[in-house]
Amino acid sequence: MSNIDFSLWCDFIQRDFLENEFSKLVDSKLINGATSNPSIFAQALKNPIYQSAIATLKGKNSKEIYEHLALADIRRAAQILKPLWESNPAQGFISLEIDPLLCDDVAQSVDEGVRLYQSIALPNVMIKVPATLAGYEIMNALASKGININATLVFAPSQAKECVLALQNGFKKAQDSHTEYSNLLQGVISVFVSRFDRMLDDSLPTNLRLQTGIINAMDCYEIIEQYNAPHIRTLFASTGVKNENVPKSYYIDKLILPHSVNTAPLESIRAYEMSEDKGQKSLINTSSRLAFWENLKEKNIHRDIIAHHLLDEGIVAFKQSFESLLTSL
Repeated sequence: MSNIDFSLWCDFIQRDFLENEFSKLVDSKLINGATSNPSIFAQALKNPIYQSAIATLKGKNSKEIYEHLALADIRRAAQILKPLWESNPAQGFISLEIDPLLCDDVAQSVDEGVRLYQSIALPNVMIKVPATLAGYEIMNALASKGININATLVFAPSQAKECVLALQNGFKKAQDSHTEYSNLLQGVISVFVSRFDRMLDDSLPTNLRLQTGIINAMDCYEIIEQYNAPHIRTLFASTGVKNENVPKSYYIDKLILPHSVNTAPLESIRAYEMSEDKGQKSLINTSSRLAFWENLKEKNIHRDIIAHHLLDEGIVAFKQSFESLLTSL
């Protein structure tokens, strides 16, 4: 087992934020990485700060404009985070997702992942790939080329297992071919948490609410840790809180586990900073987790069916956000 401990990353980037609060959060060591996705960029580019840059790109197509803006922000975030990576190559990463409209096309996705990574030209960047059948091939191929990977939209333990195998295989190929930075390659497997609770809680008794996402995440975490892969960590994603009766840091506080990352929205990070509940948590034991799933089955709720639905929903949402973003440009 690696001695890398729990890390907190920021699930938000925006140009003015990077130069101000983001840099302060990094300097204070509260966060040591960041993530992005099509929905985050779609929201960020609505900010007036981007309008002058968009005006200078008139004549380019919408995807070219998007990439120019997104790559500039990702590169800047990577520059701010690079000192962390230099002191500890497991930290200081920023993630950029491949065009979600290409997610079923292995060859085009691999080409785009390589192009984006090389365009940024900094070693502390992760290319984000959805955990689908095509995605496993894509992440394997990119990892074999010496690219750090963020495997995203993981909702089921079976997905977590396939991601570990794909990353291990890809990283080994990179090391065997002595690819640059091959001994420093890192992968995270992004297990989405809160979406289970948002989907199920209204149909569950009070004593079972706000637990499904955490218990599922712990199951995925245990599977990933069983492979004893020091360069591959669980990243707990979708950790924003919508329930007004629950602390904003709830999904951070409940998942402070060794050799893991939590990427959270700003309001959750700020709440965590003020929280007194930062002690390292123990896993809910296996028998308790099994009993929980059996309880849900009795209510005709089956994890595999829910996970598949959430994966499909997540892919559709990212595609829609990306298409909306391109239309707006």
